Amino acid sequence: MQISLAQINSHIGNFEGNLEKILHYIELARSQGSDLVVFPELATCGYPPRDFLEFSDFIAQSESVLDQIRHAARNIAVLVGSPAINPVKEGKDLHNAAFFLADQKILYQHNKTLLPTYDILDEYRYFEPSHDFKVFEYKGHRIALTVCEDLWNLENENPLYTVCPLDKMIDQLPDIIFNISASPFAYDHAQERIEVVRANVLKYKLPLFYCNTVGAQTDVVFDGGSLVFNADGTLYDELPYFEECIRTYEVKSNETILRTDGGHPSRTGEQPKEKYKLMHDAILLGISDYFGKLGFKQAILGLSGGIDSALTCALAVRALGKDNVMGLMMPSRYSSKGSVDDAVALARNLGIRYEIIEIEPMFDRFLAQLAPILQDRPFNVTEENIQARIRGTLLMAASNKLGPILLNTTNKSEMAVGYGTLYGDLCGGLSVLGDVYKTEVYNLVKYVNESASEPGGVIPQNSITKPPSAELRPDQKDSDSLPPYDALDTILYQYIEKRKGPNEIITLGYDPALVKRILRMVNINEFKREQTAPVVRVSPKAFGAGRRMPIVGKYLS
Repeated sequence: MQISLAQINSHIGNFEGNLEKILHYIELARSQGSDLVVFPELATCGYPPRDFLEFSDFIAQSESVLDQIRHAARNIAVLVGSPAINPVKEGKDLHNAAFFLADQKILYQHNKTLLPTYDILDEYRYFEPSHDFKVFEYKGHRIALTVCEDLWNLENENPLYTVCPLDKMIDQLPDIIFNISASPFAYDHAQERIEVVRANVLKYKLPLFYCNTVGAQTDVVFDGGSLVFNADGTLYDELPYFEECIRTYEVKSNETILRTDGGHPSRTGEQPKEKYKLMHDAILLGISDYFGKLGFKQAILGLSGGIDSALTCALAVRALGKDNVMGLMMPSRYSSKGSVDDAVALARNLGIRYEIIEIEPMFDRFLAQLAPILQDRPFNVTEENIQARIRGTLLMAASNKLGPILLNTTNKSEMAVGYGTLYGDLCGGLSVLGDVYKTEVYNLVKYVNESASEPGGVIPQNSITKPPSAELRPDQKDSDSLPPYDALDTILYQYIEKRKGPNEIITLGYDPALVKRILRMVNINEFKREQTAPVVRVSPKAFGAGRRMPIVGKYLS
């Protein structure tokens, strides 16, 4: 049997576009002589549809797309994910289903059993789990069909679940396993995904075809990387990351799988997984899909001459093209000439349009108007925030008038401890670096410069080597307000990604006063993060839907 994996980039709720894409890949697979083409989880409607699932019209349109795919299943079978109405009155109204279509009929429907409800995933809010486990036949093969998380309770080790679906099917003697998936990206997740799939293959001693979705949906990025495993546990092929792709394979026996398109996988079948290349590529896809799926083309951002805005700008140019990115420089009395020069050098290196607006006259006017209220009190964060909010106002005005979307340049370290101004430097339509710690920013900059075609890279060395500063008061440095970034990021990682409390972090050898200071800064600034732009997720734990903390909680504050 010849099998095509089609990892596609669906668009949530874009039924016409999703259908057109699915039909296109069906025809590609048919032209390659495939017996079966496999699509990802909820490909008809896009993943994650979230509360769109509560609209009956959304479900009706998903069903309409599925019906048109069924009609296209002539001389080729189609495996595709789509929501399905639960016919049983008790339980949730819907199933997360995989449909096997052949001869213009629904040959089999498998409903997802294990419904992840953690981090960014919230499936039990909408779906009823399956309690039915069957194997079905097609072209002489006995097929065990699963959906994404169904593979992730291999030895009943996950306390969220009480069953392992494949354990329920194996007595029916399947000879091949299929899994359709929407597995989100994190820089360490691709390797984990491979090991989980391999463990299933080794346990059941069956070949496995795993089709993952690709594309960005607001803050969540899906990396593709679909998998083909031989029955002996060897990874035969791993599809590209961050791009749509179709590949066709021939199952010669239970033991042997061959590519039919003339391609030859690497010795291990596995792609390289360099952290900063993965993060770089994920952010590019996050930017391009956010703009493309919303129907926008152009971006604007503030350029300070610092490393964060420089990196954001370079990534935006790679994602959108230099003609679609504009930089706005807004120096104040506290801005150094070097910072302005660095910002200009970056803009010229990248070939983007830029403008310079001095904010001094506006700042003076603000101070004059506020004088009766401020009553000659000493300079403090108030004046710093006024400058930041003037810049935010100018950027939003340009965005409103000219049409580009404002990109936020705040990194994860700053966002974590609240080192930013609401309605000022925290404003924007998309946060590009909000899941990238400051120490990771430097590594990403190194990757960007090394991968640039220009000799020496595009981000000026001075932006990299000079001490970070908001330049909102005389001789200001980030270190005046924050611990050194090496120490800060290490403790933040233990708290945010590893979910360790203060005592656990202290036992790792960190200074107790520093730990308590940092964790307090994180927790008293939850209100700021509730009001910031969506963050492109590249880590196992990003700010946003996957991290829900109370604003008024006393714990650690």
